[in-house]
Amino acid sequence: MGRRRSEHLTPLPGPVEVGGGTAELLADADRDGAWELHLDGVPQSHVDLGDPTHLEFEYVRRMGHVVDLVAPAGAPLDVVHLGGGALTLARYVAATRPGSAQRVMELDGRLTDLVRSRLPLPRGARVRVRAIDARAGLAALPDASADLVLVDVFAGARTPAHLTTVEFATDVARVLRPGGTTAWNVSDGPPLRFARTEAATLAAVFEHLALVAEPSTFKGRRFGNLVAVASDAELPVAELTRRCLTDPMPARLVQGAELGTFVGQQAPVTDVDAQPSPQPPAGVFG
Repeated sequence: MGRRRSEHLTPLPGPVEVGGGTAELLADADRDGAWELHLDGVPQSHVDLGDPTHLEFEYVRRMGHVVDLVAPAGAPLDVVHLGGGALTLARYVAATRPGSAQRVMELDGRLTDLVRSRLPLPRGARVRVRAIDARAGLAALPDASADLVLVDVFAGARTPAHLTTVEFATDVARVLRPGGTTAWNVSDGPPLRFARTEAATLAAVFEHLALVAEPSTFKGRRFGNLVAVASDAELPVAELTRRCLTDPMPARLVQGAELGTFVGQQAPVTDVDAQPSPQPPAGVFG
C-alpha cells in the first residue's frame, strides 16, 4: 500500500471487480509503460513494465534495498512473497537476481488474473502465484526452504490480524533458512501503537531487528509505512542505513537500544489478542 499524486495517473477504461473489491489500473503519465494498481481507491502497487527495477513507492524501495543486501549482488534467491498485488517486488527480484525461484501467496485469484493479463511478467521470471491466504500458504511450505520472506498483505487498507502475531512470525522463521531474512510492511500512524507492538512481536522471534521509516512517521506526525527487517543473523545495518538516507524520500533506521526505547512497554501480540492494523485516516491517499 502506497501513496502517489493522482493528477499524474490516467485510468484504463472501466474498473474491474475482483475478489477483494474494485480494481483499477492507472497509467503513470510521468513514466511511459508504468502503471499503478488501485483497489477500492487505495493504491496497492506500482509497476514499470519497461524497467522493473524502478520502485516508485517509498516503502517498496526500502524493501528492495533488503532484497539487494541479503546476498551478494546478482545471486539467485528462494523468495516467498506473502501478498502479491501487481507483483512489483517479484519483478524486481527477477530482474536483479536472475534464476531466483519465487513463490507468491495472493488470496485474490481474480486480481492475479487481471495483473497477469494486463501487466505480464518478464519472460523467464520464475514466479509461481498461489491463490491462498498468506498464512495458510506459508504453513504449507517446507522448513528452511526460503532465503527471504517478504510480508506485504492488506485487506482493503489494513493488515489482517492473523498476520501480525508471534505465531505467524514463528512460522516465517520456520520457513527461513539459517541466516535468512524477513521484511514486513507495517502501516501505522500516531501514536504508533501498532508499529511498536509489531516490533515487540518480531523481537520475540528473531535475534536481530531494525525498523525503517521516514522521520516524520517515527515522530508520530503522520500516517505512513514502516519496514521491519528481521533475521537470526546480523543485518546489513550500515549499508541499509546509507541507502535509506540517500533515497528521494530519506528514511531513518532504528535498531538496538533506540529500538528498545521505541517499543517501550509494548508486549508481543498473539493469536488470542491480535487486531488488524489501523484504518488510515481520510485523505491519506488523496
